[in-house]
Amino acid sequence: MKNKVAVCGHFGIGHTLLNGQTVKSVIVTDELEREMGKGSVWRIDTHGRKNQLWMFPKLVWALMTCGSIIILPANDALLYEVPWLQFWNKIFRKKLFYVVIGGWLREYLEGYPKIASALKKYRGIFVETSTMKQDLERVGFENISILPNCKPLKILRKEELVYSFTEPLPLVTFSRVMEEKGIGELVRVVQEVNSELGREALSLDIYGQVDSNETDWFEELKKTFSSAVRYKGCVAFDKSTEVLSQYFALVFPTKFYTEGVPGTIIDAYSAGLPVISSKWANFADVVDDGVTGVGFEFVNWDELKGILKRIVLEPSIIYQKKEASLRKAVEFAQVEIRKQCDAQIEFAASCGVVKEEFV
Repeated sequence: MKNKVAVCGHFGIGHTLLNGQTVKSVIVTDELEREMGKGSVWRIDTHGRKNQLWMFPKLVWALMTCGSIIILPANDALLYEVPWLQFWNKIFRKKLFYVVIGGWLREYLEGYPKIASALKKYRGIFVETSTMKQDLERVGFENISILPNCKPLKILRKEELVYSFTEPLPLVTFSRVMEEKGIGELVRVVQEVNSELGREALSLDIYGQVDSNETDWFEELKKTFSSAVRYKGCVAFDKSTEVLSQYFALVFPTKFYTEGVPGTIIDAYSAGLPVISSKWANFADVVDDGVTGVGFEFVNWDELKGILKRIVLEPSIIYQKKEASLRKAVEFAQVEIRKQCDAQIEFAASCGVVKEEFV
């Protein structure tokens, strides 16, 4: 079965999981299956203890029966998946690929030179941004390509954009709910802006799954909420455009400096929603500062407060960026990536699955 592909990722089969790792694993695999045909892609799910125990026997079978193996691990999973596959592939000699989720790889590999050496022997490593590609090439990688993060989302039409917001101007976060996403600081800043202005000029709705390790932190944070702040639960990724279109702006105050291409920003652009964002390492690859959003210095909460005060006084700062946000959405739309992105074609061709008309 030369052309069969095994994908080892966090699928959460049988569960409703909306984190970035799961969403990307599903989207990449669905795309391959669409090219190859039903039954040609084998999903090896790493969600849960039971699946993790069975992962290595399944990978052995994949090496025996498939032409290509693709992995989408979280960072610590690299420590065992990468060297294990590299060792056994000396016997089976299959094509190994690594699709990176997030922007942390180069910094992480500084502490694990043996893992870096093994990855340099993979057929291909696919990162989300040009910044990540350049950083890895500087340390000796020659197998790096760009595979931008994407989602099969409905993109709002220009005529559907909303420009008629009144105070309180509705802000939104739309990511995994955890302390390192900067949500606690954002809650504080929004409430301070309202207090200093003497009115409820801004509101904040928080969407997303609460990280299982941070439920206590979030319960304590909710006790500080004023009437302007609400937790709204989870939204399926294919419903994000509909929900986000009702908001004034998305705020992305991440404290993860090594974010890649956050899915939440793709969601926002598809809804014509400009982004107010912390400037993480790959910020410039995702947000056109002053065009599709407004950036503030990484974890500089005073600068964020100043921006929020300014948009209350001049909402046009946000309104004038809405059409540009829609145009930016097209760059990340799955259908456009399949037509325009050489890395997508290279990825499928390397796996031996791309049809001639797409080459």
